[in-house]
Amino acid sequence: MDSDVERRIATAVREVLEESDMNETTEYQVRKQASERLGMDLSQPKLKAVVRRVVQSFLEEQKAKEDQAANGAGKEEEEEGEEEEQEEEEEEAGKKSGGDAEYTEDGDLIICKLSEKRKVTMQEFRGKPLVSIREYFKKGGKEFPTSKGISLTEEQWSVLRKNMPAIEKAVKKMESNSM
Repeated sequence: MDSDVERRIATAVREVLEESDMNETTEYQVRKQASERLGMDLSQPKLKAVVRRVVQSFLEEQKAKEDQAANGAGKEEEEEGEEEEQEEEEEEAGKKSGGDAEYTEDGDLIICKLSEKRKVTMQEFRGKPLVSIREYFKKGGKEFPTSKGISLTEEQWSVLRKNMPAIEKAVKKMESNSM
């Protein structure tokens, strides 16, 4: 992709983000408004991935600014300890995920690979974020999702997370019974 096009997209997306209420705006809405400003279709997978990276970068910057404002002066030692801790966590995460973020052919963020064929991804469908656990197949050197899998809304993901201890307990019980 042309770096000038990528730069124009990044500028338009940042402008939209700066003008938006971040508590109400979705990535889809940002992409749609940026598309209108640029007069180009940003729903193509490669362009969608560019928009997603700019949005994530913007959100990380905003969070850092909020954290800095909340911490205020006089907490330098505490901040240094927290920064070191965060750097260590990021380094560990980088080792686990292999460094830079990976995206599917459709521009969905790959959270992790469960196996050669199964992946956990973050995607957007009709303006709503979804966590997907899905099988993929290869065709012509590219990977495509199959219908085998599940996509969870934010609410469904939250329920699953809250029930994880009960699920782990049941799995341990099942494993101990099978021995």
